[in-house]
Amino acid sequence: MPNDLAPLPTRDTATHATDARLVVRGLAKTVPGGRELFSGLDLAVAGGELVAIVGESGTGKSTLLNILAGLDEADRGVVEVGGTALGPLDETARTTLRRELIGFVFQAFHILPYLTLGQNVALPLALVSPDATRATSEAERLLHAVGLGGRAGDYARDLSGGELQRVAIARALVHRPALILADEPTGNLDPDTAARVLELFASAVREGGAAAVIVTHSPATAAVADRVLTLTATGLNASDD
Repeated sequence: MPNDLAPLPTRDTATHATDARLVVRGLAKTVPGGRELFSGLDLAVAGGELVAIVGESGTGKSTLLNILAGLDEADRGVVEVGGTALGPLDETARTTLRRELIGFVFQAFHILPYLTLGQNVALPLALVSPDATRATSEAERLLHAVGLGGRAGDYARDLSGGELQRVAIARALVHRPALILADEPTGNLDPDTAARVLELFASAVREGGAAAVIVTHSPATAAVADRVLTLTATGLNASDD
């Protein structure tokens, strides 16, 4: 992976709902047994902005991410992605929205072992576009961008953990989503690889204009974000420096 990554640009991080790609209002979630994970949760994330959400274990960070992706439902509140509210959508419409507007970087990678790297990266674009040539070309371009140029024909069994994570990031970006969600994206990486993957991810988000939300326990991961918010039972609060 290249050692001379460009420095991250300075951003004005004041975000308003009118220019946000992700808007959350009054979100609340209760788990079985009646315990309320959080309530009154508001959030707006603009295109090109990276927000990190931190908090103690059990506060509901992964649950929140799943709600933002339309994989879980809140008890109350509104989630809008790219101007579309998730609540009124049926499961088919939610699946279509996820394919078209959301990229997800999973902690466990979820790279399909029976597909090549190029096929793995191209998959989200291939699902929404009939242009196979474009999907292949975009996958190769992004593999090159993450330092894996020329390896589109390789399989996952030949890659290290850091390389798999870079493939996962390329896959999340290939269809140019409005929103990218990442769950502990460097949780299994050594510190040096994690730092490089995070810098690459942050640069790609900002250059591509997606809104991005990372949930993490790692201060180093949170440090790349424009804003760091702490999830509590009463919502999201700005973290202390």
